[in-house]
Amino acid sequence: MKTRRNRGRVVAAALAAMCAAAVLPGRAHAADPGEYGFDPGAKKVQGATANVEASELDEGVPYRSTIRPGEKLYYRVVLDDVSNAYVSAVAVPGGSGPVAYGDGIKVSLRETDDTSCGSEQANFGSGEYARPITAYAYRTIEEGAASCQESGQYDVLVERETKDATDTRAWDLELRFLQEPRLKAASAMPTKAPENWPSGTPGPPTGQQQKRSGGSGYAQATSLENGRWQDTVAPGQTRFYRVPVGWGQQIHATAGLSNSTGAAGEFVGSALTLSLANPAQGFVSDATLAYSGSPASASLSPLPPVAYRNRYDSSTQVNAMRFAGWYYLAVSLSPKLKESFGAEPIPFELSVQVKNEAEESPYEGDAGVFGVTDQDREVARKGQNAEQAAKSGPMKVVAAAGIGTGTVLVLGLGVWTLLARRRTAAADPAAPASGAAGPGGHGPPQGR
Repeated sequence: MKTRRNRGRVVAAALAAMCAAAVLPGRAHAADPGEYGFDPGAKKVQGATANVEASELDEGVPYRSTIRPGEKLYYRVVLDDVSNAYVSAVAVPGGSGPVAYGDGIKVSLRETDDTSCGSEQANFGSGEYARPITAYAYRTIEEGAASCQESGQYDVLVERETKDATDTRAWDLELRFLQEPRLKAASAMPTKAPENWPSGTPGPPTGQQQKRSGGSGYAQATSLENGRWQDTVAPGQTRFYRVPVGWGQQIHATAGLSNSTGAAGEFVGSALTLSLANPAQGFVSDATLAYSGSPASASLSPLPPVAYRNRYDSSTQVNAMRFAGWYYLAVSLSPKLKESFGAEPIPFELSVQVKNEAEESPYEGDAGVFGVTDQDREVARKGQNAEQAAKSGPMKVVAAAGIGTGTVLVLGLGVWTLLARRRTAAADPAAPASGAAGPGGHGPPQGR
């Protein structure tokens, strides 16, 4: 009996090792402070300089790539003839050195004959320091449109603009391809942009301030609900958060940087940047603040409530508020503050308010990333990121590992089969050992 208990412990240890191995991949991708945290499930893909050699991106799968100054890189997607499609690119500059006003990327979705379907640019603007920036391109199905409506292969072109000819640093890219769900009744949807919407700025949120640490990338973004949230950000660092915003709801956000507790430093323009991206990681809006060691704050301009019809507006700030889902807030602090105020993180408060009751989704069936569920709101209440939320649900070990359920079952079956054979051998001393040849030398004996 003692031998069997020991064997049982060996098997239990083996299964525990399997579970531990399931958790390790997510941990291996944890980013150091100041570094961007890529999606741990991202696949490596190389952009092509010739469109006919472009690698295909699968829907819903995150990818990692790189782009050098002046490069124009192609990727490829396959679209149907009924879905609106989106391809986003998060550009992550190497290091935290200076960048020029117009440095950035352009993402466009194109037919294979180079007809452009849609494009967006992202640059560093007045906040001239390296930090993650995002842009997306999309194909919209429109009645009467002459191009980009057919099913088939489409090119994704990512272009990098760099003003400094001596800058040879490669930037990392995080790519994602998504398609919007079908509408319940397309003919009943408004096809004109809203003419009026509440554009007033609400008063500051009430309630006690709470501490919540931001993530290092979109995949690690910390969930927030309405309230006042305290965190710290170091020079050259970006903190990421996400907020569930349903149909008909309106988001407001303000970042307030604390006073410096050290020696007085020099004035730094565009010291902090607060930016907002939509569920497809398309840029929505940003705001910056200057800093001289005294408290300072910056608020996003008033944005319209989430509505399908917003996509028909010519303003980026309005048309990007086109679907419900997780909206991403990023707080970046200029590395210039290190020279004036030191390298220590500075406390800040992020105030978030989501107004109005959520309305019904216009999509057929599951909205996927373009919707907000009760579970999403609970995740926001708990302050979980996507990985933590997945681990806290059913099959959390399998989800954390990023491996298939079948793999786990096969491994487990192998361990338990080995145990069963050893028990059989212990019960029948005359039986050959596991793996030994049976009568005639043709493998193990058949079960009795």
